[in-house]
Amino acid sequence: MRPQVVAHRGASEENAEHTLGAYVAAMDQGAEALECDVRLTADGHLVCVHDRDVRRTASSRGLVSTMDLADLDQLDFASWKNPWADLDDEAPEREDSHGKVLTLRTLMEAAADYDRRIEIAIETKHPTRYGGLVERRVVDLLKDFGWDRPGSPARVMSFSWTALQRVERMAPAVPLVMLLERAHHWSMLRRVIGDDWIVGPGIEELRDHPKLGPKINASGRDLHVWTVNTRSDLELCQQLGVKAVISDRPAYMLELLGV
Repeated sequence: MRPQVVAHRGASEENAEHTLGAYVAAMDQGAEALECDVRLTADGHLVCVHDRDVRRTASSRGLVSTMDLADLDQLDFASWKNPWADLDDEAPEREDSHGKVLTLRTLMEAAADYDRRIEIAIETKHPTRYGGLVERRVVDLLKDFGWDRPGSPARVMSFSWTALQRVERMAPAVPLVMLLERAHHWSMLRRVIGDDWIVGPGIEELRDHPKLGPKINASGRDLHVWTVNTRSDLELCQQLGVKAVISDRPAYMLELLGV
């Protein structure tokens, strides 16, 4: 059985990450799930932004956690990816909304409205000044959509074991993914994470530590791997029976899989 193809921050190799344009492109390319990082604004909105500040993706100053949504909405989150687009007469016109800050609610609405099932993998970022409030807001939003029940198209991921415990207490039916940054962390995490939790190692750790994948498989837990962008990466994941590959290049992954 082939792995699910998950668009990492959207189709982010070609499009500005975490923009609506990147996610629409990913869905149109056939991606079966969308991965996003979420942070909480000062006025309590969940936005899809990876970094704690906006310097890299909006060429501006400010921490996401200290800015209101209205302030973030004034920024351009797309131009950094292709700064010369305005000079390209053949470049397609971009809808203004496709380059603005993206709220998690808007992303979930886009996925829910698509003409086939689209799943969402939501990563909560830590540490944060708001602590467990991030998970509370995520769960509240999942409940608004009815996505806190069995069969939900949503799952929650984090490098924080404590964060995932919070979600499990508030929404026990939502699948959880324990992200794994270092192979040596597995010996400790395997003793404390839930039996049905998914494990999400990085592809580099699987390559550099050939015993890691088989050890996780031996524990009976599914593998979701990030960030899988090459043929050799995909082949390694297939050998390990990985259930989902998270990629900046969803169209290429689907092409390699013959979809």
